[in-house]
Amino acid sequence: MTSSVRRRLGHVCRAAGAPALLLLLSSCGGAAPSTLSPAGVGARRVAGLWWLLFGISVVVAVLVALLLAWVMARRTRAGVHARTGSGRAFVVTMGVVLPAIVLAFVYAVGLRDLRDLAVPRDPHALVIEVVGHQWWWEVRYPASGFVTANEIHVPTGSTVRLRLSTADVNHSFWVPQLAVKTDLIAGRVNEMWLRAEHDGVYRGQCAEYCGLQHGHMAVHVIAQPAAEFASWLAGQARPAAVPAGGAPARGLRVLEASSCAACHTVRGTRADGKVGPDLTHVGGRRFLAAGAIPNTPGYLGGWISDSQSIKPGNAMPPQPLAPEDLRSLIAYLGTLR
Repeated sequence: MTSSVRRRLGHVCRAAGAPALLLLLSSCGGAAPSTLSPAGVGARRVAGLWWLLFGISVVVAVLVALLLAWVMARRTRAGVHARTGSGRAFVVTMGVVLPAIVLAFVYAVGLRDLRDLAVPRDPHALVIEVVGHQWWWEVRYPASGFVTANEIHVPTGSTVRLRLSTADVNHSFWVPQLAVKTDLIAGRVNEMWLRAEHDGVYRGQCAEYCGLQHGHMAVHVIAQPAAEFASWLAGQARPAAVPAGGAPARGLRVLEASSCAACHTVRGTRADGKVGPDLTHVGGRRFLAAGAIPNTPGYLGGWISDSQSIKPGNAMPPQPLAPEDLRSLIAYLGTLR
């Protein structure tokens, strides 16, 4: 191989190395949920399709690189001249026929996966209704008659049907490790299904830009063993426990006397607002504000006092409570499990 060919190949390798480095760096966010780490049947089909497309792309890239190297090597040899007619069949085959076959194959596989990922015909599947709001998720369990927010509990190994709708703008429900992305479109109810194969907590996200706090509109799917899920379901269906006394009892009075009761529901109390999330069992949730902050007394107090400093633009105004009232309210909310 002559020095000129080596220089050309060096330029090609350097040009190909930059995208490869960017691809490597883009995979360094280990904490982010990935469709390539599937934990559900639907996500596994999506991952399989991704790897198929990736494999085809690698084969094409290698083939093009080999052909390029071959052409560059031939053009430096003495006595090699351009051929105008005999290469036409090769160009038509490699540039038209073969790509058409590959694309038709990928299209057929994609149609098969779309069919299999449609709403299942299981009449006994648990039905959960999910309503998107700016910027949080309302989660309803119609068979049990209760409402929660931002967390979806499901039994591991069982098919769950999700009915998706929106209360305002368009949203998109996506839990990468469990299921495909499905849009929430105004005036329409879309359906999808998921089945978690392993116990765990799977983070999802609104995947359709829906306003200022779109990035802080997370949802968590908690897959549990059947017995544990049944216990959780029974507990959520019960109204909030009435505190016997102390700071929690004072906090309940603060809740019912403040504007909180006009926007939030706590079943078993006089709080019956429908604007914000249901707080009947808020103390048992992992996060507040649709995943924006952890559910700890400190963050809860900051959220109540001035949620706009944490999640600007949300519908909850600051609550100017006296320090003792705020501490009592935090204590009461912490008992709602």
